[in-house]
Amino acid sequence: MARNLDLTALRAFATVASTGGVTRAAALLNLTQSAVSMQVKRLEEALDTTLLERTSRGMRLTPDGESALGTARRMLALNDELLDRMRNATPDGEIRLGVPHDIVPRAIPDVLRAFAAEYPRVRITLVSSVTAALHDAFAAGEVDVMLGTEAAVRDGGEEIVRLPLIWVGAEDGRAWRQRPLRLAFEQHCVFRTNAQAALDRAGIPWELALSAASSRAIDASVAADLACHVVIDGFDTAELTPVRHGGGLPEIGDVGITIYAAETERDPARDRLLELLRQSYRALRGSRQPSLSIAAS
Repeated sequence: MARNLDLTALRAFATVASTGGVTRAAALLNLTQSAVSMQVKRLEEALDTTLLERTSRGMRLTPDGESALGTARRMLALNDELLDRMRNATPDGEIRLGVPHDIVPRAIPDVLRAFAAEYPRVRITLVSSVTAALHDAFAAGEVDVMLGTEAAVRDGGEEIVRLPLIWVGAEDGRAWRQRPLRLAFEQHCVFRTNAQAALDRAGIPWELALSAASSRAIDASVAADLACHVVIDGFDTAELTPVRHGGGLPEIGDVGITIYAAETERDPARDRLLELLRQSYRALRGSRQPSLSIAAS
């Protein structure tokens, strides 16, 4: 079984070797002379050799001591580098991120994974709701960064990408053929108005089969082939698949995925999060499975 060397003992040995004596090493390490001597002895016992020998002028390295000193210094340097990096170079804090629940899959998990790899000590608190509620939370200072799904970007925001809305239903389902067309939407879903207006323009009768506060209730009814629903292209799921209607249902239009960030002092961690969000959602334009680069650009 591998043994672990004591870094405190390594530091005592390296300091004695550098200063040439226990007294000066003890002062630098803020230890007593006996404590320094005990640490060096502990290291010698662990290595089963003599590292230092006393002379009339102080302490001198033995041949084994000379051989061990370079490695000891490298180990201590790596230890100090890691501590400095985690203590100083990596920011602390929290970023509250608001995302509409229907665009969380296929994008946000990859964003959070990539961000955590670069900023492990910054906590992301994910707030999921409808766009209107997220705007209220953003205005109240309850979220720092938010995404939205909306026809037009508001002041202070940025449209990341614009994607079409598509009809979804059960796999191999037939609900889309029924007339009136049965629809299932959440109570505050803005896509419902788009879908109903498109059906009215096409002269297709419809009825609202289910209006619920829970997206899970909508998903369950659509997956059971009881109704049809509308999502942004690229955010269909295994249960809610695109309807291959061949023109039997009207085009619904498109929607923008927007981003807003609170005005604060420059924050590298937040800037990197914004970059990852833009990259991930723009990738949906050409692929249903975006990939993210963890390396900072």
